[in-house]
Amino acid sequence: MKGKRVLVRCDFNVPLDARGEILNDFKIKETLPTIRYLIEKKAKIILMSHLGEPQGKVVPALNLNKVRDRIEKLLDIGIMKSFESVGRDVENQASRLKRSEIMLLENLRFRKEEKENNVKFARQLSLLGDIYINDAFASCHRAHASVALVPALLPSGAGFLLKKELDNLNKILKKPKKPLIAIVGGIKSETKSRLVDSISSIADAVIISGLIKKELLDKNIKLKHQGKIISPEDNLDALDIDEKTMGAFVKKIASAKTIFWNGPFGRFEDEKYKKGTLAIASAIIASKAFSVVGGGETLEFLFKEGITGKFSHVSTGGGAMLSYLAGETMPGLEVLK
Repeated sequence: MKGKRVLVRCDFNVPLDARGEILNDFKIKETLPTIRYLIEKKAKIILMSHLGEPQGKVVPALNLNKVRDRIEKLLDIGIMKSFESVGRDVENQASRLKRSEIMLLENLRFRKEEKENNVKFARQLSLLGDIYINDAFASCHRAHASVALVPALLPSGAGFLLKKELDNLNKILKKPKKPLIAIVGGIKSETKSRLVDSISSIADAVIISGLIKKELLDKNIKLKHQGKIISPEDNLDALDIDEKTMGAFVKKIASAKTIFWNGPFGRFEDEKYKKGTLAIASAIIASKAFSVVGGGETLEFLFKEGITGKFSHVSTGGGAMLSYLAGETMPGLEVLK
């Protein structure tokens, strides 16, 4: 790495408030081990990420200035930032980097070519670096230029966060300590229906929310292991789970040695309806099982309650985590093979 320009695909897609301030810097902090390693190895470091959905246009509220400021604060060093993600000016900036210096590219999704998986755009990005490192697990399920094409153009590898994510998710997929209990809540989505069907083949039980059950019924989706599914019996649209259902869930969770959890079980944003989700979180913590949790809403709840550090692994990936556990092809991982 010494003296080489290392292009690092990060996931700094952090939640923002109405004023554009960072609500939660968890994803930024999780990438710091990779950045610190490259600083120590005297690499010339070029970070790139997307933020939000600017739809291929420059949206000032979604520039990466606040992200740059937060990284500077966390590392206590100055960081250069380009006004664009590719082009002659950016190439000149990258060429002037000294060892252990860091440059952050502007939001990749300000260019429509990123989501279009455009080869020309990928080549322009590849001109900035000598080595490519993917540390953005949360984007690995996307066939986007910076994730799926650039690593084919440069010597490539995985960052420490990407490796940590896969190591912990593989503890669920490959010889997990039994019983393995999967807990799937949140809003209805076809991705979650596929996950329930896939993970039920290795789990001893799968706890699902009323909304997920409703989707399965409404769309007449048949599961391979229906007998393993535990769900509310009625009131599938309820804003929280009732005491009887809560008791059944907590009892099952208490028996687990390995637990996977994605998605809340009620409208937790309202204090009146967070009881069920909090009961599930408390039961997982009390079980002392190896626990993996993830998903945007789940993390929002855990941070709100101040209990994030009580789980074995908190994933930075929402859709990527679900895709990986469901056995789907991940473009960002396939290209690294």
